[in-house]
Amino acid sequence: MSTSMFNWQKQSFYFVIIPTCITVLMPFFLITGPFLSDLGVSIVSILFLINSKKNNLLKYYNNFYFKVFIIFWLILIISSLLSNNILVSLKSSFFYFRFAIFSLCFWYLIEKNIKIINYVFYSIIFCFLSLIIDGYIQFFFGKNIFGIEMYNAQRVSSFFGSELILGSYLSRFFPILFALFVFINKRLRVQNKKLLFFITIIFILTEGLILLSGERLALFFMNLSAIYIILMIRDYRMYRLWTYIGSLILIFMLLFFFPVAKNRIIDQTINDFNGKNIKEDKFYIFSKPHNDMYASGIRIFFDDKFFGVGPRQFRNECKRYEFTHEYSIYSCETHPHNTYIELLSEAGIFAFLIVAILFSLITFFSFKHFFLRISNSKKIFFNDFQVCLISAIIISLWPFSPSGSFFNNWMSIVYYYPIGMFLWSRHTERKLD
Repeated sequence: MSTSMFNWQKQSFYFVIIPTCITVLMPFFLITGPFLSDLGVSIVSILFLINSKKNNLLKYYNNFYFKVFIIFWLILIISSLLSNNILVSLKSSFFYFRFAIFSLCFWYLIEKNIKIINYVFYSIIFCFLSLIIDGYIQFFFGKNIFGIEMYNAQRVSSFFGSELILGSYLSRFFPILFALFVFINKRLRVQNKKLLFFITIIFILTEGLILLSGERLALFFMNLSAIYIILMIRDYRMYRLWTYIGSLILIFMLLFFFPVAKNRIIDQTINDFNGKNIKEDKFYIFSKPHNDMYASGIRIFFDDKFFGVGPRQFRNECKRYEFTHEYSIYSCETHPHNTYIELLSEAGIFAFLIVAILFSLITFFSFKHFFLRISNSKKIFFNDFQVCLISAIIISLWPFSPSGSFFNNWMSIVYYYPIGMFLWSRHTERKLD
């Protein structure tokens, strides 16, 4: 074997095979917890940076997405350097770049082998099927297949155990799964009716399981992405509508036959808004804990408007207001539970504006796409694959609801996972134009 052939195979192993395996298995890693998923992202990012240097892969960095990200990343680093706890904050902000690099590597891998889309599709299907079987077993029998008991009578968590993120996982990966289904189904010359039936059942049962997880935000995101896709998609609109109707029928049946689900999703939500859960007759934004955390976040922002108090520093800095009359036992958590308030308080106005403008642009182009679609224009902004991926991105950037921490590693991986596929799709379209 020649030296050049050996070097080529060695590079292929490190720069293609290993990153492909990690990227395909990422949905599974996320179920196991933050360690494997974060380790995987770090390995993929390091390998892609080395690959970029060795093989001059500058085209993946010369785009609007990465240029904006670099500006955002530099703002985060400045914010950390100006914080009162530089090392802790910098640990979060400095290595944040790995998520953007991971997206670029995903784009690169699809260009090297488009079959990775099929592999990711089957990986997510396997994860969803495992969670569906295990989640419904846990709901009906009180324990899952590993003996993990339900968190309480209202919350199914499956393999996630005490981490109540089953609904979040399913709702955030659902539009990605549908995007992959649309892409693969369009490439099939003959319609696979067995696959279509199988996927339909998975879609409906997934949305029912999101209800049983008791995660009200996840249920809202499921509905938000479903409505967005139905309005924006072109070729699979009726299919998505009928699967959505099927899932709503299942949800209403579960609410009717299992009052504990209704109590968590409907009754408790109403009581959170009107303060009855804490025996107060007062309206709150989502709930009193959310209301008080938001107030703390806004207060911190007004004291540190430009660069905030540093990523992951909300809990430490909100204690400054401990002796004010507005402070309560809910005021200080690990983060303020809203992406935009977290950005304002921890990273300042500049970081906030970047994300807010990005969301506004997505919203603007979505409206333009919608009006072009209903006018039957041949020139639309997004294809069906991209529409589904955008719905996953909108969930991540949605401003009008509670959210997980923007700087949480697990959440960040979920946020950035669809971006690589979207970048590849847009770049491929431009090459074909």
